[in-house]
Amino acid sequence: MEPATAETLDWTDRLLEVDVGPVAHGGHCVARHEGRVVFVRHALPGERVRAVVTEDGGGSFCRADAVGVLTASPDRVEPACAWAGPGGCGGCDWQHATPAAQRALKATVVAEQLARLAGIEREVVVEELPGGPLDWRTRMRMAVTDDGRPGLRAHRSHEVLPVGDCPIAAPGALLPVLEREWTPTAEVEVVRDADGEVHAAELFEGARHPEIGSGTAHERAAGRTWTLPAAAFWQVHPHAADAVVDAVLEGVGDLAPGACAWDLYGGAGLIAAPLAERVGPEGRVVLVESDPDATAAAGECLADLPAVQVVRARVEKVLGALPGPPDVIVADPPRKGLGRGPAGELAGRGAARIVLVACDPAALARDVGALVEHGYRLDALRAFDAFPMTHHVECVATLLLA
Repeated sequence: MEPATAETLDWTDRLLEVDVGPVAHGGHCVARHEGRVVFVRHALPGERVRAVVTEDGGGSFCRADAVGVLTASPDRVEPACAWAGPGGCGGCDWQHATPAAQRALKATVVAEQLARLAGIEREVVVEELPGGPLDWRTRMRMAVTDDGRPGLRAHRSHEVLPVGDCPIAAPGALLPVLEREWTPTAEVEVVRDADGEVHAAELFEGARHPEIGSGTAHERAAGRTWTLPAAAFWQVHPHAADAVVDAVLEGVGDLAPGACAWDLYGGAGLIAAPLAERVGPEGRVVLVESDPDATAAAGECLADLPAVQVVRARVEKVLGALPGPPDVIVADPPRKGLGRGPAGELAGRGAARIVLVACDPAALARDVGALVEHGYRLDALRAFDAFPMTHHVECVATLLLA
């Protein structure tokens, strides 16, 4: 018999019995069957499971859901959410694991990505944030069914699952959204701010239509109160903003009065504010952000800090023109990371320290590797479980000019 080819191989809907291996980036574990890799969700390392193949592109790997556990890990628990299992909501990845096991899995992923993509061996500890694994998500996006009911999408699918609640959502965040109908096939952006006000806007055909709440969120972090449009970027976990700021300042170290700092992808100024307090009025903090809502909020919220200069632009477009040279650079890029080009350009400015904030371990590892190639070394790394029950993890890496 001739071996199956990429064009003919399709295990979709096959039931496999596999031994589950190590965790992989993306909320699944690695198993092997008949010479192929099987990425299995709803499983844990060391388990033996029955898994149904959910996707198969015919190549060297396929994707599957564990539908039966033959040998369970001691870290396995009953999920807190009825929608979290196979075929259910795709928002959570690790509801079947203890919180401590979730953090250990994430630490393994961060360490593996650093080793594989940056060539750096580093022990990683993912730190727990206050509040536990539930009731933390203050910002989320819901989909709308064809008959106007809000819901959440299945994993890697456009299917919308109507839900009556979400255990990881901040208390009260979803009730006013679930009580009403929305435009079929739209999306609903939901925010519950630090004052407990719920803001919801319908996103449909490229337009944003505020429907619930004032649209102006009030948040508290870094010893300040922030007033900003509800749609502007803010950390999702109520304790993440302070945790990130503390880690960044730890990485920045001492800044002399009059120093120059860059805060790239700076949002509404969460990190720029404490940087400005450190450099003093005679210093300079250059905040670069492309989102007009965020830069407008930064201008208002940081009006008492004369050191801050807000630049509304795409970072990669203005790097060569920013005032400097910077003593320190802080960068909190989108999920895809800086990229090799911008990372190299940052390194070329000669800052003594570069502090990276990242929510994707692979992007972090690629950026760290690029900076190391340009003469930096990884000095410190802190990781936070800012997204319990999911595979996401927030990291802050400090690099020193070698």
